[in-house]
Amino acid sequence: MSDTTLGVLLLGFAGLGPDQDHQRSMYEPAFEAHPGFEIVDGDLDDPAVDVVSICVEPDRRADAAIAALQAGKHVLADKPLALTAADAAKVAAVAAETGKVCLPAHHQRFHPMIAAARGAVAGGKVGLPWNVQADFLVAGGTPSPAGELANFAVYPLDVVLALTGLRVRRVYARLTTHWNDGGADDLALLFLTHENGLTSTISVGRTRELADTRPAGLAVHRYRVSGSHGVLDIDASRPAVVLRRGEASSYTTSSGPDGRPRGRLPGWHGPSTVDRLLDELHAAVTAGRPSSPSAADAVHIAEIVDAARTSAASGQPVDLQEGSR
Repeated sequence: MSDTTLGVLLLGFAGLGPDQDHQRSMYEPAFEAHPGFEIVDGDLDDPAVDVVSICVEPDRRADAAIAALQAGKHVLADKPLALTAADAAKVAAVAAETGKVCLPAHHQRFHPMIAAARGAVAGGKVGLPWNVQADFLVAGGTPSPAGELANFAVYPLDVVLALTGLRVRRVYARLTTHWNDGGADDLALLFLTHENGLTSTISVGRTRELADTRPAGLAVHRYRVSGSHGVLDIDASRPAVVLRRGEASSYTTSSGPDGRPRGRLPGWHGPSTVDRLLDELHAAVTAGRPSSPSAADAVHIAEIVDAARTSAASGQPVDLQEGSR
């Protein structure tokens, strides 16, 4: 990693719910601990500010990101980047015009088990993937007034897209209020058709509190990739990656400080996915390259979420345009 220290402006302390403040709970402590960043007091005109960490209210987030990019700053944007695909596309267009990094905070893709699984899929360990199943369920905490599709779907969607590298072309969705009182959805079921005929099924939502899971903690976070030559099971909440093939199986867990396998640890969510997100931010800024994920990736996820809402309301699948981005 480069020795360059980047100045960071913290902009906003809001989220999709009344008590959601990822700036204070996630990004600020991660920036303080990361050797490549220094939090500074300033504004968009301050030359000491290289990066703006944006957690303003979601309906103001796109405008804030555009203002920061046009001021010549790089951006880390809390999820969602924008409330609609149209607004996310405006941000992506400005990022492309300015050449500045705009990194959406899809930090779950940096989980070490998911990184291992991406390598296995890219290396052909399951052959040609034809289906992905994903479950992303949070237990307890305050339900999002915007619904858990808007709140959480970005995470498993981003992981499925990262695992497969194949964009979504058709969306069918069901939204329900299953566990919590109130009108907003707490469970979304997404049935997706990707390029090359691959399909994926994603369940995402918020259950009631569970005795073995901290409030608002991940109770279930897992993926299964089925391919022509094998099946890959990824349990990011244990953690474990299990590859099953006709001739052999393999099992991977995280290691402890002594290098020995940790085994299956209930409630363990992987070491510092946000720290790894900041590693990607620092590397992209100092190397002058686009980040992964990018603002364009956030646009496609917003398109899927928009289509899911439309599908759930109509009861019909929704096709995404071939040129969608």
